[in-house]
Amino acid sequence: MKKEKRKGKMKFVFLCIGLFLASMIAGAASKALIKPSWSKEYSVDFTEEIGKSYTDLSYGDNDANKFDLYIPADNSKENYGLVVYLHAGGFTSGDKSGDRNMLEWLCSKGYVTAGINYTLRTEENDSSVLSQSNEIKAAMPVVIEEAGKLGYHIDKIAMAGGSAGHCLAMIYAFRDGKEAPVPVVLTFGAVGPSCFYQEDWGIYGLDQDDEACAYMFSVMSGTEITAEEIQNRTYLEKVKQISAAEYVSNNPVPSVVAYGVHDKVQPYLGALRLKAALEENSVDHQFFVLEHSGHGLQNDNKVYGEWLACVEEYLDKYMPISD
Repeated sequence: MKKEKRKGKMKFVFLCIGLFLASMIAGAASKALIKPSWSKEYSVDFTEEIGKSYTDLSYGDNDANKFDLYIPADNSKENYGLVVYLHAGGFTSGDKSGDRNMLEWLCSKGYVTAGINYTLRTEENDSSVLSQSNEIKAAMPVVIEEAGKLGYHIDKIAMAGGSAGHCLAMIYAFRDGKEAPVPVVLTFGAVGPSCFYQEDWGIYGLDQDDEACAYMFSVMSGTEITAEEIQNRTYLEKVKQISAAEYVSNNPVPSVVAYGVHDKVQPYLGALRLKAALEENSVDHQFFVLEHSGHGLQNDNKVYGEWLACVEEYLDKYMPISD
């Protein structure tokens, strides 16, 4: 009887994991399919007069350890800001090429830009948010060095991304920013998970099931977590390394973020913890709430446009293009 009960519980656990991953991917895709008229302002015809791209440059030994680098045509400046935009895909799918339009647009403004791939979670490996964040950390010095070889000296960084990419961008900015080769001066993005508290994850029923929560958080953190650790809350130390909100005080980087109130992929309750951390640490930030949207942010185009306009303002403020 106990064996059957446990088997049923594990089926529920795997269902939760599957739903989470599928929802993350679907949420990321939904926004890509919905393009309001103003989205044209954030795309360019990327010609040689604007810049040049270098694709599939290596930063490590794993197959996925590749990055794309975009450099502006104007190479006359003494210093350049680097904007890194990390791809979405639920930590299990996606590719840097999916953000080409964003990277080209940012490059057209005068920034060096980069899209970085990381080893995705599959049935054949045990990649986690933690291992992926460590790959991003390892990539950064190589990206900056490569830009330097091409004649573009990097003196500051902005970390950005969407969904899973936003999660990883925030982890680098807040957790690893002090160890960056050059200062991280800004982070921006949308709908990235920023922390892992059991009580926040009711969208998958994890707030009511310790075993399911332990398994989900084990997969995400790359560290074994037991139901007992969920119950006595010692799990919080194990998920801290992937919880960007817990590191805001470590490196309080200016931030522009957007979250949907009805997000069924990553919990809005977790986003409110990020908001509280930014406020408590007096971080210069803008927190955009999309009242009618879920993970794809598809139902509040006016607010979504305001978020992107604010990203431009913060880029101009913290990464001004020097003459």
